Amino acid sequence: MYTPNPINTDDITLSEDLLALTEQIATNVHDVWAAGRIKEGWTYGEIKNTEEKTTPCLVPYGELPESEKEYDRNTAIETLKLIIKLGYKITRKDMGT
Repeated sequence: MYTPNPINTDDITLSEDLLALTEQIATNVHDVWAAGRIKEGWTYGEIKNTEEKTTPCLVPYGELPESEKEYDRNTAIETLKLIIKLGYKITRKDMGT
């Protein structure tokens, strides 16, 4: 039986800049997911139906219910925290150069 064992990132605090970045990452996570579903033949539908390949989540990120957005945000936040936990530094390139 599979027992998930994610790396604990509770000791990592994200900076304000990285917290602001999470919404952009969450939007992209949703878009990548949606593109994959569409490629697999899924379409928008009022209810999720795996046989007919319909889902109500094939909408732009901004139109998702807050519960779905929270799932994508959590993925973004935990990914950023893991990167830092593993010793990497995230910096923003100066856009003026």
